[in-house]
Parts: sequence; structure tokens; C-alpha cells
Amino acid sequence: MKQQYVEIRSGSYGRTALAGEIFPLAAPLARTPKGQYYITIDGTRSSVPGIEPRRCRVKVEGPQDVVITNLERFEAFNSTLAPQDAVTETPKTEAERLAVIQQRFDILDDMAGACKDGTVRALILSGPPGIGKSYGVVNQLEKQSMFDNLQGRSEWEVVKGATSALGLYKKLYRYSAPGSVVVFDDCDTVLFDDLSLNILKAALDSGKKRVIQWNTESRVLDREGIPDHFTFEGAVIFITNVKFDTVKSRKLRDHLAALMSRCHYIDLTIDSIEDKMLRIRQVIRLGMLNTYKFADVTHIEDLILDYMTRNGARLNEISLRMAIKLAELIKMRESTWQQVADVTCLKRGL
Repeated sequence: MKQQYVEIRSGSYGRTALAGEIFPLAAPLARTPKGQYYITIDGTRSSVPGIEPRRCRVKVEGPQDVVITNLERFEAFNSTLAPQDAVTETPKTEAERLAVIQQRFDILDDMAGACKDGTVRALILSGPPGIGKSYGVVNQLEKQSMFDNLQGRSEWEVVKGATSALGLYKKLYRYSAPGSVVVFDDCDTVLFDDLSLNILKAALDSGKKRVIQWNTESRVLDREGIPDHFTFEGAVIFITNVKFDTVKSRKLRDHLAALMSRCHYIDLTIDSIEDKMLRIRQVIRLGMLNTYKFADVTHIEDLILDYMTRNGARLNEISLRMAIKLAELIKMRESTWQQVADVTCLKRGL
């Protein structure tokens, strides 16, 4: 029998989101007893990162997410991939490490701006707290929204804390127009609720028209004049500390995989203390402390960076939030700020 090939338009294998990859077909589209669609591919002939060298079941939402194709397209696609065993030399100098970090955050800036102009529908930013994820997104949205601000309009909002599925529906309706952006910043309740995830999947669907529906009666919606369905043409940005691959619930992992397949994903993980300090120095030098109106802000930046570098692992946390705390102490009393910081910002017994 002639070998067939399949393009995965939208799907996932484990924690690997797939969108446009082409594989040799091992078995046709099928469903589990619970109704989950999957298609089996031959991973032994694939160089796609995250695909194991064996028969792999790729989860999809339905027949519309797979397209049978040919050998020529598979070879053309495979030729664009680097071999899996290729080894990239790890940057060793501070300048090289800083360049790698800067590149990822430059991409963040570009993607956030593309959300505002409607080019990108959805973006997930994952990484440890206090490295400037929110700072970069807000800065870009403010730059992109200068004209809106002059007209007294605000077409984006940052949502923090908990929100219900109904609250999510209302917020998406409020920002459903083209050019609108909703940013969920550490608002992880929407990622761990079935109903909220289904609403998000509808909002971020890859089809031309994204219709969100609320299919139960709601006095709140009636009272506020919000319809039970609407077309969403805005964009969504998720800023989270959650590592999706550590989620234990299989059902939730499937939901999150479906969400990731609809979003661009940037992993901003910074593991070492040294690299975190490089990123903190980077953001501080961009003017993060200017709002405090210090007479000599460069001198204050030097004081804070020196204190954080000297104390390293003794700090309660190595983050931009710690830099802000130190700036507040200096603003409060510059003559004794270090004594206060030693008590409030350092771990005891180290």
C-alpha cells in the first residue's frame, strides 16, 4: 500500500502543540471510547521537536484538523527542520547570554504589538515571576495605543486575580472589537476551569469567524444588555507562571493543549541566578525606576543592582519586584535603607 502523509492543522502530542506540521501516516483518524479524536503518525521519520521516534497518537478536535497530503510536501516540510541530534553550543560569555535573553524579550515585544494590530490572535507567555513579562506587554500596548489614548479610548485591559466563566464572557464581549486586547496576568483561574477554557477555545478558534456563546440563562447578562452570543475579533494575551507540562490532570492537560494549539507560545524561563540578574539589570537600565523621580537615578540603579548582586541567594526573591522594594526603601530613607533591606529583604539564618 502506498505511504500516505498527513498535515496536522491543529493538534497536540503530549505537551507539543502542532499546527501545520506534516508526518507519515501510520493509522487513520479514529476516536477513543470517550470521543477524543486522534490520528496516528510515524515519528521515526520526523525531525519535529517533541515527537518521539515511534508511532505517536496526535490528538485533534475533529476531521477538519487533518489533511491528507503527499510525499513531495512532506519532504519539502522536513527539509526546513534542523536534525534533532544537532547540538547548539550554549552561550558562555555574559554578552552572549544577554543576547539570548534579549532576543526572547524582543520577540515578546513584537508579538504583543502584533496582538494589538490584529495580526496575532493569541499569545501565551510563561516564565518565573518578576522577570518583566508584564512590563514588556504593557509597554508595547501603551506604545501601540497612543492614538487611542488621545481620543480618550482604551481598547485593552489587564485582568488580574480570579475571574469566573461569566466574568470572562463579559470581559471578552467588552473587548470583542478588532484592535482590542485582553491581557490575563496571573489570572490562572481561567486556565483551570472547564467552562472558561471552552469559552477561550471558541474565542481563539482558527476559523475566519469566532463566535462565543453563553447557552444558559443569565440574569446578569440580561440586566447588563449583553447578548448570549457574539463574534470575537479581538486578541488575548496570557501571562502566567504555570508550566503547562507539570499539570497532573489528564483532562486539564488536554484542554491546555487545545488552547496552546490556538496560541503562539513563548517560554521565558530563566534558570540561573546570574541570568536572572542580567535580565533585571537590562530592565532597570531601560528606565523602570524613573517613576520614583530620584535626583540621580543612575546612581540609585547602581546601588540596587550592587545590593542584589552581593546578596544573591540570600534575597527572599531575585526579581524585578525585589528591585522595586529596594527603590521604595531608598525613597523612604536613603541614609538607612540598607539596614532596613537586610531585615525585610533577606532570608534569615543565611
